[in-house]
Amino acid sequence: MRTPSSLFIALLVASIAGAQQPAAPAKLSVHWEELTAADFRDAITRAQGTCLLPFGILEKHGPHLPLGNDLLSARYAALHAAEQEYAVVFPEYYFGQIFEAKHEPGTIAYSRGLQLQLLQETTDEMARNGCKKIIIVNGHGGNNSLLPYFAQSQLETPHDYVTYVQGLARSGPGEPQHKSSRAGDMHAGESETSMSLIVRPDLVHLDRAAQESGADQGRAKLPDGLYTGIWWYARFPNHYAGEGAVASRELGEFEAKNWINAIVQSIRAVKADQESLRLQNEFYERSKDPLKTPQ
Repeated sequence: MRTPSSLFIALLVASIAGAQQPAAPAKLSVHWEELTAADFRDAITRAQGTCLLPFGILEKHGPHLPLGNDLLSARYAALHAAEQEYAVVFPEYYFGQIFEAKHEPGTIAYSRGLQLQLLQETTDEMARNGCKKIIIVNGHGGNNSLLPYFAQSQLETPHDYVTYVQGLARSGPGEPQHKSSRAGDMHAGESETSMSLIVRPDLVHLDRAAQESGADQGRAKLPDGLYTGIWWYARFPNHYAGEGAVASRELGEFEAKNWINAIVQSIRAVKADQESLRLQNEFYERSKDPLKTPQ
């Protein structure tokens, strides 16, 4: 049996040993808006300057999905990816290209100049706060031309950061069998609705999915390779392309996992990327006097 003095010494030694144990690193939120200023500084360090900007839109998604569906899905994928490979995720961003849906209730379509200016100032401000590697995670097909153009336009003037664009990556090997035609499954159809059953099932109204047609109306008879901006309205005036009623959680789970994994791999690749900024700076320098560029 220990004496009181020996018991006191044992407790004191244990207390000192415990105090010398390194504290577990504090769990940092991946949500930009949830971090304190001090935690934000630590988060940028932990993320190695890598930040995600999930990019959606406000538009009709057939008769059965919410207006903000694209951003809800993009943020779901980005946040889950950032939990696996740490990165800081910017708050909700809805300010993209959606002129083709201006005839539908709830659509917010900003002018083309404002779209580019706001995105530029947003990435500039992110970079000023330490985000030197910015991955724009696109969740909206209408941004498929806007975002590569924005990334290309970064070569116009020098920047001390690099912008990357991550597109949709829901399909892949081993994907469950689709019940509808993949060719027409473009907007609020089987795939997108299936993903929404995972992201926000409470906002999915499958019982309404058949109230409107998502079939291609084919109203503009133009040859392949000839483009006009009214093409989407000519084909899908209901702003619905596909068959949302046949969506399934099985397909949604596959697509969500696939997209998350793709973003995780992109985060890791961006963190390891030491060449893009170096080459970008080399390009800026040579652009000052192109006559000196070796030929």
